Amino acid sequence: MQEIKNVNLETWEEKVLRNYLDGTRLIKIPASRKKRLVVLRWLVRKFEQEVTYTERQVNEIIGRHHPDYATLRRELIGYQLMERENGFYWRSPASVWKSEAEIMRQMSL
Repeated sequence: MQEIKNVNLETWEEKVLRNYLDGTRLIKIPASRKKRLVVLRWLVRKFEQEVTYTERQVNEIIGRHHPDYATLRRELIGYQLMERENGFYWRSPASVWKSEAEIMRQMSL
């Protein structure tokens, strides 16, 4: 049964991405947190693992996909898909990414 759920989830995520992407350009930032998380996980994969980026580099990479790089940068940090310290950013390992449920619980505290 778990395999069926995973397939359905992947299909749903692919549909979300098709609805919000035009090639590699993000058409708009989803209002729904659940859909936004799908888009942010797609976006964070544009950053290499174990590479440290300056804010300018982060803005440039995000800007290739959507003009509102400041909002998306903050969202990547807020959803803990990226980390930042002293003006430097890096991609968090996928193993520590929080689920939507964990994020919602954290926001309600």
